[in-house]
Amino acid sequence: MDELNRKSVEGFKQANKKPIVVVMDNIRSMHNVGSVFRTADAFLIEAICLCGYTPQPPHRDINKTALGATETVDWLYFENTTAAIDELKKQGYKIYAIEQTEGSISLESITAVDSKTALVFGNEVEGVSDEVIKLADAYIEIPQLGMKHSLNISVAAGIVLWQFVWGK
Repeated sequence: MDELNRKSVEGFKQANKKPIVVVMDNIRSMHNVGSVFRTADAFLIEAICLCGYTPQPPHRDINKTALGATETVDWLYFENTTAAIDELKKQGYKIYAIEQTEGSISLESITAVDSKTALVFGNEVEGVSDEVIKLADAYIEIPQLGMKHSLNISVAAGIVLWQFVWGK
């Protein structure tokens, strides 16, 4: 483990984070929540906002995929996603809804960011709610070539976070 240069929980807490917050808009699956925690840890993301009926740690089904990331990544709970967005806007975050919608920006046009950014990921079936889309500053779409044109939230979060952290 030492050779991998992994941070301890304390080292993670003290590390300079990417100014990115993930907002989870009514996510159903505890496995998806845990997976996003793990991805947020991998990219040193500032925090996660769990909104609405999105499950919250501690829970064994979240821990199963998070593998300890619920102990490293800061998280907050909001009764509804609009409250989280309002708070993030007050703090100066630019809000991006990850959704296929009219006027969406293709993900590959995004370069790595160093400014306060909030990425909203929606429900597994319904996507980002219309109410939240109206509050977003912009919309980002992941280009897809297959028939489905949708991805599991945990996969989408990994792709989008990579682009926002490392994109050129």
